[in-house]
This record gives sequence, structure tokens and C-alpha cells, in this order.
Amino acid sequence: MRMFVLFVSFVFILSCKFEKKDVSNQKVTNIKEVTDLKNSDKAISIVTRSMEFIMADTIPSGWNTFKYDNRANETHFFRLSKMPEGITAENFKNEADPVFEEGMDLINAGKAEEGFAAFGKLPEWFSKCIPTGGSGLIAPKSKTYTALSLEPGLYSMECYVKMPNGKFHSTMGMVKQVFVSETNSGNVAPKATDTIVIKEDGFHFNPDIRTGKHVFQVNVQSQKLHENFASTDVHLVKLEGYANKDELESWMVWYDPKGFITPVPKGITFLGGFNDAFQGSTGYFYADLKPGKYAFISEVPNAKAKGLFKEFEVLD
Repeated sequence: MRMFVLFVSFVFILSCKFEKKDVSNQKVTNIKEVTDLKNSDKAISIVTRSMEFIMADTIPSGWNTFKYDNRANETHFFRLSKMPEGITAENFKNEADPVFEEGMDLINAGKAEEGFAAFGKLPEWFSKCIPTGGSGLIAPKSKTYTALSLEPGLYSMECYVKMPNGKFHSTMGMVKQVFVSETNSGNVAPKATDTIVIKEDGFHFNPDIRTGKHVFQVNVQSQKLHENFASTDVHLVKLEGYANKDELESWMVWYDPKGFITPVPKGITFLGGFNDAFQGSTGYFYADLKPGKYAFISEVPNAKAKGLFKEFEVLD
């Protein structure tokens, strides 16, 4: 019971960031047809060779396509958060990352209650960061393309997949400060081939998905924080016939000692997606699908029961 209270208290503290940024009733950007998302000549390049994000320090505001080239030997992703006034990436490294590292070390040592209690040391500003999207998990030696719209301001980019020893990638150097300028990119949102809607009861999409190139539009109609302090995101995964789906579902929970840790479960290949963003927002990701079994899954506990782990088969 005490551990449950710790969960609830921490989720309550963080939940304000969604209440403050709920734009579900605001006017949505008009969608206009542009060239294929993958072939955008204005894409912002992000490269990871090991445990870093190599990219421009300043990017334009508005719609941008991000080409994320994961050249590393581990699965990664990038997630953007708009930081509150006066907070920089150094605050993340010096004030937030050590807290998560302390908590995870205690959990890995079998001291779960003490570990969750340690997360209560997170600085007050942490709850004011606004999640604004990013890529889904992407396999080693692979590329993914994501489009999202950003307001001017200072952002933190991070990856918190875990090393085989349990250390978060963010504590190994995968935190970067990105400044989004007042200069608008002039881009417009790409034209989608498929739509995924995040609702209270899970993912909603047309499962009749054929082989070939796709641009998935993700509409965040409803958003909330889950028991693992994460909000709803979308990851596209290819499932081999021998993949253990229960193992995948458990792996998606970062606070599990075996969760979010590389290597990923056997028979699983991550192909990108759209990371968590505030309620009312929209993002896009590209995928070139071959025949086979796939799933959309979110980084939450008990994803299947929440309608956030849905399988589908791609046919010719």
C-alpha cells in the first residue's frame, strides 16, 4: 500500500504538465500535401554513433521533419521536452538524472520502495516540462523519420533506454539542449496515409495496413500519466514468429529491472513511432512495411489491458 501511495503522489505532482498544455479544443494546423516524409529536403539530421545526439544546436520553429540515424549498436530514441523558463540541459544532468539513477539503482538492488521514494527528490521544475514528441524506439543501424511542430523555446532531447548494466542512456551522455528559434521553418505537416488516434481506451486505427511506404499520423486526443510516470506514446515493432509478446510488454516498463534494457527481447525489431506529447497535439512517422506481423505498443505497464498493445498483420 505504501508503494502505491508513492506512485499516486508522484503521478499527481507530474500530471499538471498535461493540464496546463491541453489544447484539444484549439484549432489544429491544416494538413497540406507535401513530398514524401522520408524524402524531405529540409529534414533535420540527428545522428547517434554511441551515446550522443549529433545535430544542430538551433533549429526553426513550426513543422519540421527529423531524420534520426541510429548508427549505434543499441536501440535508441529521441524525446523532446520544452523546458520551463530558466531551466537548461545542465539542470537535467545535475538535478534530475542523478535522482533517476539513484532510484533505479535501489530498484535494481531489490529495494523497490526506497527506489520509488527517491524519485520524490526530483526538482520542482521537472513537473513543468512539456513533452512535445520525438521518435519511437529504433533498432541499431537503422533510420527513422518523424515530423512534429515545435513552439519557440529551449528544449531537452533525451534517450533513457538502459545499458545492459542498468544505467540510463541519459546518464551516459544522451541529453542535449536544443534551441527552437522564433524563425518559422515555413514547412507544413505531411500528408498521412494512415491515422492512429490515442484515446482513453487505447489506440484506434484501421488494421488493414498493406505493404509499402506509410506516413502514420498520430492524434493525441487523450493523454495521461501512467504508473511508471510515463505518458502514452506509440512504438512500431516488427514481431517474428518466435517473439515472446508477454516479454515485450514487460520490457516496455522502464522501472522493471529487466525493462527498457538492451539488448531488446529476441524476435523484436523497433521501427520508430511517435514519442509522448501533450494532449491535443499531432505528430507523424514514416515506415516502409514488408509482409509480416507487427504491433503498436506504448511504454506503459499492462499495455494490452489498456488497449495500448495492438497487433496487426501486413499483407501484400
